[in-house]
Amino acid sequence: MSSPTTLLYILFYHCVTFIILIDAHPIRQETVEQMVGGLISLDALQWSQRSQIELPVCELCHMAVPLARLLIEIGEMDELETLLTDFCVDFKLFVKDICLGAIHEYKHVVVEVLTKAHLTDQQLCAITFGCEKQSDFPVFSWNVTFPDKPKPPPRPPQPPAPESPKLNVLHLSDIHVDFGYKPGSIVDCSAPLCCRGGQPASGNRSAGFWGDYGHCDLPQWTAKAILQHIADIEKIDFVYYTGDLPPHDVWNQSREDQIYSINTINQWLVDLFPNKIFYSAVGNHEAAPCNLYPTPSIRSDNISWLYEVLADSWIKLGLPNDTRDSILRGAFYTTIIRSGFRLISLNMNYCPKENYWLYINSTDPLGQLQWLIQWLQYAEDQGEKVHLIGHHPPQDCLTAFSWNFHKIINRYENTIAGQFYGHRHNDEFAVVYDEVDTKRPVSMMYIGPSLTTESFLNPGYRIFSMDGDYPGSSYWVLDHRTVIMNLTAANMYNTTIFVDEYNARDSYQMKNLFPEDWGDLIERMQTDIDGPLMSLAYTHYTKSYQNGTQCDHNCRQGLLCGFKTSRSEDLHACDSILSGR
Repeated sequence: MSSPTTLLYILFYHCVTFIILIDAHPIRQETVEQMVGGLISLDALQWSQRSQIELPVCELCHMAVPLARLLIEIGEMDELETLLTDFCVDFKLFVKDICLGAIHEYKHVVVEVLTKAHLTDQQLCAITFGCEKQSDFPVFSWNVTFPDKPKPPPRPPQPPAPESPKLNVLHLSDIHVDFGYKPGSIVDCSAPLCCRGGQPASGNRSAGFWGDYGHCDLPQWTAKAILQHIADIEKIDFVYYTGDLPPHDVWNQSREDQIYSINTINQWLVDLFPNKIFYSAVGNHEAAPCNLYPTPSIRSDNISWLYEVLADSWIKLGLPNDTRDSILRGAFYTTIIRSGFRLISLNMNYCPKENYWLYINSTDPLGQLQWLIQWLQYAEDQGEKVHLIGHHPPQDCLTAFSWNFHKIINRYENTIAGQFYGHRHNDEFAVVYDEVDTKRPVSMMYIGPSLTTESFLNPGYRIFSMDGDYPGSSYWVLDHRTVIMNLTAANMYNTTIFVDEYNARDSYQMKNLFPEDWGDLIERMQTDIDGPLMSLAYTHYTKSYQNGTQCDHNCRQGLLCGFKTSRSEDLHACDSILSGR
């Protein structure tokens, strides 16, 4: 095997395994605090601490990309799949089935990006592996256009009268049902997703009946039991449903698999919640292959098959028929929840770097952000309040998208009364600060807990209490309650056991849940970063899988930095945390 070809194989392996490692989460650390220290701290603090990531993969990328392009140009790609499979197996990167599946799933997009993306080798490495800041390259920069209307003076929300009506809203996210889950199977396997087969070695833990804390998704009977519990116990007005239904076997999924997951799970919801409207957003795992949402300019692939399924399914879950055309176009839409209260659902899969199709053209795909501005301006003109829902939080997006999104939130801070996302699986939040007065909070991002256990988490869901349906309602969140299923107890006693994990206002001693209150909470956490308040936040972050004693000072810095960071590559968001001020 020649040296140039070897470099090509390694580069392609990193591109493919980047998706598998991020989206199937095969994080082989002993404890969750290591994951927090290794992932949150790196992700949230890396641009505050150094100008670029110092990883061997960056040097490899800079050498291999030009070689890869040369080999494609001279037509040396015919046997690529076989050679890549041999490399993957010989170097024991994954077992053969996973190697074959991953290469088959992602080869076409990697080759097409290397062929058609108008990016230099340096730019490709910057966007793929974070080797340099995207903001250093003009090719990644673009701006949205705002209407020629001045921003109104800020009007911070005010507490409603105690007797005013309230709305109770269920937030469901990241269900990730594994229809192949097998109780008694291997928990710590060699695949990115486990609990699907094999006999554990003597002395090793086997997969519990109700689920497991390893790299395992949720058994279908557990998912149905949790949903039944919600239907029986919770008093809700409607549901925010922020995506990711299929399991994490991203190397071995077909369109038929994804359609089966979507239709099966959504039929459960129709049956269990016959009179409730689900306001849905699409996750990255609904696509096949995972993450790959081609824009209309991509002729070799399309995503219309998924949008047709989603349109039918979401309307069956209560959306009005007039949302169909927008869903078919891009899986984003707007609708009225109550008089004066608008919902905007965004397809956030057109913003993260894991969607490799964006490397060919990442400028406001499908004009979604410009569309968002138009509707927010309409809402402002009509005196409406707006909630935004989506799967990826904006800080997970490519830099230009993320910073433009931040500008939009700032411009329409009086109109946007809440933002609700998923994807992270952990229980998180992020405060959006003013672009001029960088200490003034203007908006809140609630990043909800997952229903799946993957990885090292209890299943969870959330009930928001919101200012209710009356003239002049702010529709802001007033409190929220997070419920978990105690997986250890469920497997021990062979029955589902649910616990009200915490109420935000009581647990964090907050007067209200407005942006300024969350900003005050962050200040209190930062003042006593090694104290009990941060310990509590970490416990909630893991959905009570661990407690705060297992999160050291660096871990706490990373966690707190995430709470303060609402856009990607924000160089100075966490300066005060690092300096101790």
